[in-house]
Parts: sequence; structure tokens; C-alpha cells
Amino acid sequence: MKLDATDLKILDLLQSNGRITNVELSRRVGISAPPCLRRVRALEENGYIVGYHARLDHAELGYGLTVFAMVGLHSQAEADLVAFETLVAGWPLVRECHMLNGEIDFMLKIVAHDLNAFQSFLTSALTPAPNVASVKTALTIRSSKVLPIVPFDHTS
Repeated sequence: MKLDATDLKILDLLQSNGRITNVELSRRVGISAPPCLRRVRALEENGYIVGYHARLDHAELGYGLTVFAMVGLHSQAEADLVAFETLVAGWPLVRECHMLNGEIDFMLKIVAHDLNAFQSFLTSALTPAPNVASVKTALTIRSSKVLPIVPFDHTS
């Protein structure tokens, strides 16, 4: 599927407001509602839209600590990388997992209720996990920019 300007506008509007009605979306895009809905469905079916969700304030819900963990593995063989990713997928406190190029193999974003809960996760799950060679952590003091959106039509 090749995206045109209308598709990009739909994606931009939906990522800013996933609850927008199809009628309002079609109005803002400048097409009628039925073709707008067809386009949205095509974008979903072709994997451009992977889901809809509400953004929650994790601190308000009791997860006041965010930690980034830089994980080095003993082996970077593909099977070992996949095994680690599979293990991480089962850890609810890990909100993001990124494989990196360089000295660190993975960067994990972890949330916890407090330092004790994080320390418990660190010592009982992450550091003793198979193939984990090293873990370096950095506790977040504050976050000044968190944008879970794609920057359409922006150059800087």
C-alpha cells in the first residue's frame, strides 16, 4: 500500500486523537465519511495502525519510579537474542525493550511502584536471567518530553 497525503493526514490525526469520530476525521481530512472509513480500515489491515489505547499516567496509578536498564549479554547469537526478548516480553514491569548496536545489547524501560519493588525485580528476575552478563541502571529524575507519536511533516 502506497500512502498518499490523505492517508498521512489520517494517521497524523488518529495518533493525536484515537477517539475522533469518523465523521470528524473525514471533515478534517476533506473527504466524505465512507471513503475515510475505508482508508482507516486499509491502514489497519496493512499494519500502519497497530492499535488504539488510552495514555495513562503511570505515576498517578502508583508506578512512581521509571528506570532505564542497559543490559549486556554473554552471547549475541540470534537464538540467544530472541530468547532474551521472549523472556522480557513476560515481565510486566518492562514497558519497552530495544536492541542496540554497540557496547550495550538491550535498553529496557522499567516502571515500578518504588525503589524496593524495582530492586526486587532487578535481583530476582533481570540480573539472574539466562545469558545476562551485565546490567547498568539509571533512575529517571523527571521526564520533560514523552511523545509516543510519529512526527509527520516536521523537519526538526
